[in-house]
Amino acid sequence: MRLAIKPLKNVGVEVSGFDINRPIDEALKAELIDVWNEHGILLFRDQDVDPGKQIEFSRIFGELEMHPLKATTSDEYPELFMLINDPKKEKYMTASYKGEVRVSKLDWHMDLHYTGKPNRGAILRSVVVAAEDGLTGFADLARAYDALDRETQQLLEKIEVVYAFSMQRKHMRFVDLEGYEAGPFSPRKPSDMNFPNFPEVAYPAIVTHPVTGRKVLEIAEQMLDRVVAPHKAGLSNDEAVDLLQRLVEHTRNPDFHYFHQWRDGDMILWDNWRAMHCTTGTKPGIARAIHRTTIMGDVALGRVLD
Repeated sequence: MRLAIKPLKNVGVEVSGFDINRPIDEALKAELIDVWNEHGILLFRDQDVDPGKQIEFSRIFGELEMHPLKATTSDEYPELFMLINDPKKEKYMTASYKGEVRVSKLDWHMDLHYTGKPNRGAILRSVVVAAEDGLTGFADLARAYDALDRETQQLLEKIEVVYAFSMQRKHMRFVDLEGYEAGPFSPRKPSDMNFPNFPEVAYPAIVTHPVTGRKVLEIAEQMLDRVVAPHKAGLSNDEAVDLLQRLVEHTRNPDFHYFHQWRDGDMILWDNWRAMHCTTGTKPGIARAIHRTTIMGDVALGRVLD
């Protein structure tokens, strides 16, 4: 192995031992893919990366997916999705949490989870580091599954869970709403952000990873709604709600988490079929820019409900 691997706090690894600007041969590509499949969350530091090189490097891990909102992409690099704190637009991404105003704070989620066909993964690259806050959190749901007791694992093999798309955080049943107040300009409906009205989707509560075969706890608090037909698993509706709340609390265990404090030039690759992520957001007026490339998902892990 040519790569140097160093564990991050709790989950994921830092990967070094190569130069992204030098040719990456097939053997090294295979090694990078193997490390990704093994650990799910990879941090790369101190690489001199421009948008073109980020796109080229991302293609090692699969075909790239374009973002549907052209306003957030680069004209020169259409594969690039730009996450930028824009003072002209941040009012739409602002809310209050226990009296503190935050911009672009997001709960734990898996990208495109609400479609039934999540993307395979993504790479984030730091372009402008926030002067304070602006952390990105990652949580390993394969590790979360492993930590469940056997009785719960067996119960979850009988269960499907539903995700319901919503623009309003206050309508999400399992996020922590204590002290939360939506901003006055928060989107009220999907069309406010040029999104369609997504139908509900159902997932097995335990998903077998299509590539690695790892068991993954398919519980992410954002947009989680209910259990499908809980009586088929011998549960009452109340018991099903209690179960989901217990599982959400389980995924909040810091033992499954890594929160990244960004430095100039950092890149993080994560497996979206295995790991969920969140953002702590920033105070208003804090400059921050992240460039993202997205690896397409070629497998439907969930099903759309009629």
